[in-house]
Amino acid sequence: QVQLVESGGGLVQAGGSLRLSCTASGPTFSDYAMGWFRRAPGKEREIVAAISRNGVFVYYPDSVKGRVAISRDSAKNGVNLQMNSLKPEDTATYFCAADRATTMYYVPSSADSYDYWGQGTQVTVSS
Repeated sequence: QVQLVESGGGLVQAGGSLRLSCTASGPTFSDYAMGWFRRAPGKEREIVAAISRNGVFVYYPDSVKGRVAISRDSAKNGVNLQMNSLKPEDTATYFCAADRATTMYYVPSSADSYDYWGQGTQVTVSS
């Protein structure tokens, strides 16, 4: 069982930056590929970023590519999401997720792949 706790959300002006963090409980953090998703009111959940177990391979959808960066912090059993040049359309609840991936290089981009989810942290970008 893995428990995920997100932090770092808040209110920011358009063009600003935020850094989200997710801490995972459990001794086998390295067994999991990690991802960040978001859900805006009235919209489907969508992926924001994902990273492989070894931290080498990442995935970003076109909607955020160039503005976000995901990284692992193995010492803290965590994964971070640096978001820059934020836009009002980035307003959403952001969720951290863990996928018990069988290979070190797999980067899951589908929400269905993930086994565990955090409770979410709210990000609001004002115009």
